Amino acid sequence: MNRELLMLVEAISREKNVERDVVFGAVESAMAQATKKLYEGDVDIRVAVDRDSGDYETFRRWHVVPDEAGLQLPDQEILHFEAKEEMPDIEVDEYIEEAVPSVPIGRIGAMAAKQVILQKIRDAEREMLLNDFMSRGDKIFVGTVKRMDKGDIIVESGRVEGRLRRGEMIPKENLRNGDRVRAMIMEVDLTLRGAPIILSRSAPEFMIELFRQEVPEIEQGLLEIKSCARDPGSRAKIAVLSHDKRVDPIGTCVGVRGTRVNAVTNELAGERVDIVLWSEDPAQFVIGALAPANVSSIVVDEEKHAMDVVVDEENLAIAIGRGGQNVRLASDLTGWKINIMDANESAQKKDEETGTIRALFMEKLDVDQEIADILFAEGFTSLEEVAYVPISEMLEIESFDEDTVNELRSRAKDALLTMEIAREESVDEVSQNLRDLEGLTPELITKLAEAGVHTRDDLADLAVDELTDITGQSADEAKTLIMKAREHWFTTATAAQE
Repeated sequence: MNRELLMLVEAISREKNVERDVVFGAVESAMAQATKKLYEGDVDIRVAVDRDSGDYETFRRWHVVPDEAGLQLPDQEILHFEAKEEMPDIEVDEYIEEAVPSVPIGRIGAMAAKQVILQKIRDAEREMLLNDFMSRGDKIFVGTVKRMDKGDIIVESGRVEGRLRRGEMIPKENLRNGDRVRAMIMEVDLTLRGAPIILSRSAPEFMIELFRQEVPEIEQGLLEIKSCARDPGSRAKIAVLSHDKRVDPIGTCVGVRGTRVNAVTNELAGERVDIVLWSEDPAQFVIGALAPANVSSIVVDEEKHAMDVVVDEENLAIAIGRGGQNVRLASDLTGWKINIMDANESAQKKDEETGTIRALFMEKLDVDQEIADILFAEGFTSLEEVAYVPISEMLEIESFDEDTVNELRSRAKDALLTMEIAREESVDEVSQNLRDLEGLTPELITKLAEAGVHTRDDLADLAVDELTDITGQSADEAKTLIMKAREHWFTTATAAQE
């Protein structure tokens, strides 16, 4: 039987054009599976076949785990202190093995063994094909539509298949069997049967790669695409930067008579592309990203990572775009939250901010409106500025003498101390179950406490926009935090039903 085993391995190796070790591995796996059936628990079996003689041995083995971890798989694991009683020098993550009777090859069942071996061979062939394909370094998968699979499209390139999920297709794009398709390779998942290469036609990376192929200057390093935002099949924006002053980044990407940008647009079902000049200045970047709208003024809020952009009535609709598309893409492109408003709204907001700061100074500094307005007019917007800016700057204010300045600074420091004590008391009121919520930092806890959010239920009751106003997080971050706060609701409801 051992000689027949060697002949079988040799024959399959030649027929399938795979290494003998791969076939031996498949045989060992088949024999290990057959041996496992003789045991009640989920044991770990290893079979070792001698590559020269065909003799084989069978071992049951236990994985050595840390003592504090405990046994998660009792039939396959052993605690470190117990393992050391048998082998004093053994370390965690090593194995203890015990020889057990081997199953005769004849008892495995010819068909079962053959199926396991052939499956292993197919897996090895598939892995070899994938490794060969991925070694080429292609970022774009080019193939033809082979079939539909539960709403996904399977695309074939040679003997390799990719999976284009429904959510990664361009909306309203109708692909049929035999159609030629290009898509971005997002990841390779070997656990997926059939088509392990995950593709996308809607990802921003796909557009970036298409431009890289159409614009040689990008590959040469003269131009760089810094970011991309897409509304797949409708409109997109890319931000480009030139590393050579002689190269016009926008004109180069557009190409002669629009040939380069049109090639990308045609590949993406007519998706229009706005090409924006990237800038280190966030305000200038946002102004460019909002094109074709003209911006009148812009106010940057670094703390909230947001900008108030003022446009005139004629540009308001253009800046916002149909369904908010233009401002949404500009926000995604720049990474800043953008608030579009007209001159009246801007003036109203400024009046509200002025009133808020005036009221703060009048209350906390115990001064009249005239003093509060002078401070605001001189550029003071917080108690910290009044308390800690160099005294020489405040003495430059014509309306203030040295005694007034010292008194204002003293009152501001006292007010800040009182507010800090109140803030600490408010934080102390935050429940432990809210403090333990994953994703909450001390800074976020402080902001929530100041807003009166003291329990997990308080947080769970908030709307996304309410939380973003409190913490300054993005909408996605706020949504994730709220859903985590609500998890115990569903757990409780499920337990009650059971």
